[in-house]
Amino acid sequence: MALEHAILVSLLEKPGSGYELARRFDRSIGYFWTATHQQIYRVLKRMESDGWVEAREVPQQGRPDKKHYSVAAPGQAALSQWLHEPIEPESVRHDLAVKIRGAAFDDPSELMRQVERYHRTHSERLAHYLAGELRDFTGPDAPEALDTMQELQHVVLRGGIAYERMTLAWLDDVLATLHRIREAQAGRPRAAERPERPGHPER
Repeated sequence: MALEHAILVSLLEKPGSGYELARRFDRSIGYFWTATHQQIYRVLKRMESDGWVEAREVPQQGRPDKKHYSVAAPGQAALSQWLHEPIEPESVRHDLAVKIRGAAFDDPSELMRQVERYHRTHSERLAHYLAGELRDFTGPDAPEALDTMQELQHVVLRGGIAYERMTLAWLDDVLATLHRIREAQAGRPRAAERPERPGHPER
C-alpha cells in the first residue's frame, strides 16, 4: 500500500484540510499506516497535481485561507483499482527476533534492556489504541449504533489491539527466557575454573 491510498481512504471518509488529515493520521489512521506531517503534505500536493484530489480555498478570519481537500473521480478510480488488486501476505523481517537468537553467543543483559524498551513502546501503543477505542467506539460519547464505515474502522482498530496484546505476551515470554538463561550462566563455572574430569585430560 502506498501513502496515497491511505490518504484517499481518509478523504473519502471525511474531506478536510491538510492539517486535519495529518491529525487523523496521528489519531486513528496511524493504527495501520504511519506517516509524518511533511510526508502527508508532500504526497497531497502531488495528488492534487495528478488530479486525484480537488482543493477549494476556505477563507479563515484572522488567518491565511486553507485548502479543503476531497477525492476527485481519478482518485476514486485509482483507489477502486487498488482495492481489486490481489494482496499477498507480508514477508516478516524482524530484527529483534534475530537478536534474540544471537543472544546464545553473547551476554543477554544488554538485549534484555532492549526488550524492556521494546515492551514499553508496545505498552504505550496498546494504551493509545484502547483510549481511541473508548473515545470513538465503546465509551459513553461513542455512537449507539455504528455505520458501515465506523464498523470497518473499529475492526481495524481491534486488529491493532489484538496484535499489541500478542506482542506484549511474547515479549514477556522473551524476558522470562532471557532471565533464566542469564541466571543459568551466572551459576555456571568459567572454563578455567571447571575441574578436570578423571580420564579426560585437557588437550
